[in-house]
Amino acid sequence: MPIAHGDTVTLHYTLRADNAEGEIIEVTTVEEPMVFVHGTDPLLPKFLEALVGKNQGEKVQVSIAASDAYGEEEESLFVEYPKSTFLVDGELDEEAIQEGEVIPMNTPDGEVVYGVVAEVNLNSIVLDFNHPLAGTDLFFDIDIVQVNG
Repeated sequence: MPIAHGDTVTLHYTLRADNAEGEIIEVTTVEEPMVFVHGTDPLLPKFLEALVGKNQGEKVQVSIAASDAYGEEEESLFVEYPKSTFLVDGELDEEAIQEGEVIPMNTPDGEVVYGVVAEVNLNSIVLDFNHPLAGTDLFFDIDIVQVNG
């Protein structure tokens, strides 16, 4: 049965950066395959388009440009804060502000967003609020395990 809108799809994939030989970003396992309802779950549109009409047992390779995935990295999403922003009871947790650490922040309307520490300066910290895969072309190697209409 070919995949169509509303079908429940079970698949395995290997996600790589850039192309088929790129760095592995994520791999599903037999114990934890990807299961979703086509067209109703919030997945990349180009990913979904590549699966339409494919059948159980097929293997599919999909390349998605960064602009069609999570967008290009935006400089405006790198935000510098004074270190005093991160004081807890007057103390700075040095381990929590290391490059690569994820820090939860509150927007003015109370929403929690996550920034990655991109830079630690003498008196400030730069957080990156871009999606972790922004600026990365994606390559999926997919094995369609099951399709239920």
